[in-house]
Amino acid sequence: MVSPNPNDQRTTAHSMASASAGSAASSFVGPDDARLHALVRAAEGDGPTVCFIHGNLSSARFFEPLFSSLPATWRLFAPDLRGFGRSDAMPVDATRGLSDFVDDVDRALGHLAADPTDRPVHLVGWSMGGGVAMAHAIAHPDRVASVTLLAPLSPFGFGGTKGVEGSLCHEDGAGTGAGTVAAELVGRLEQKDRTADSDFSPRSVLRSLYLGPASKLPAVLEDLFIDEILLAAIGDDHYPGTQRPSEHWPGVAPGARGVANTMSPLYCNLSAFAEVAAVRPVLWVRGSEDRIVSDHSMLDLGHLGTLGAVPGWPGAGVFPAQPMVSQTRAILHRAEEQGGTVIEAVFEGCGHSPHLEAEIRFVELLVPFIETAETSWR
Repeated sequence: MVSPNPNDQRTTAHSMASASAGSAASSFVGPDDARLHALVRAAEGDGPTVCFIHGNLSSARFFEPLFSSLPATWRLFAPDLRGFGRSDAMPVDATRGLSDFVDDVDRALGHLAADPTDRPVHLVGWSMGGGVAMAHAIAHPDRVASVTLLAPLSPFGFGGTKGVEGSLCHEDGAGTGAGTVAAELVGRLEQKDRTADSDFSPRSVLRSLYLGPASKLPAVLEDLFIDEILLAAIGDDHYPGTQRPSEHWPGVAPGARGVANTMSPLYCNLSAFAEVAAVRPVLWVRGSEDRIVSDHSMLDLGHLGTLGAVPGWPGAGVFPAQPMVSQTRAILHRAEEQGGTVIEAVFEGCGHSPHLEAEIRFVELLVPFIETAETSWR
């Protein structure tokens, strides 16, 4: 793998003024109560179609500032997954893993971003959206030209696995899913809390977890993103979902419904992405200070157990910190061994949002990567 280490300094995202209001249009597809919303920017020429897939507790608009920095010849498309942004709050069947979200992307792409040349699409997935991008590429490999993974979910889900092979710590997925989400965060989401009065308020979470410690968003952009986070549907069928008791530490296991459970390793296994990545180029971008997707994630109960933050931790032999980054690297290394092209870029000092924290550097990587991948389809 190639690991660029640019010397340029980290930059914050452009203000909303730099992403002109006309850069992307809102579009909807589907019947009432099952509508999907997307931001679509038309192309000024015959360039690639690039689909941006947002993460958990975010929306398509987290990519909107980026749109103004990408070539005018590109057709840009960013859907709101169900229950986020302006898409309707359709139930989420977690037993399908991320497949409900894959269906959302597929349905929206088919109606709103159909390429008249019928060329495959380039996927850019951030966080949970990185998992959706991997799952979409597994389900529809012939429709995908390249995959960019932006601080992606591990191929083995979030929490509750050990080793680079992603073995379950407990057969019922204990310690993962909706039951591990902080109740105060859920309550403040329900209250539409826009303050920074608590470490668990959406604004505080945005500042401390979405971004690296040295990053700060312009006030207008931070306010917009808080508004977008607060559009998330809350409940058993949505975020975070249902839970069930477990005989294993920490006493809770994932239920069958809701967003957080889709990422439980009980239902989420994307190891087959190695075979897709063997024949489709992959760009993997992550921040060195990511506190969400990390081998030492501050949201992983295994790691929190090592810090003494969760009582009763059974020890690293039973429930270690999940090696999220190492698991992704192992899958992509498997792809390289089969002849795949993988570029790994680590942005020093960045947190969980390299496209916001270091937009210029991200664009400098993304544009040649996609242009090169696109040439193979012409």
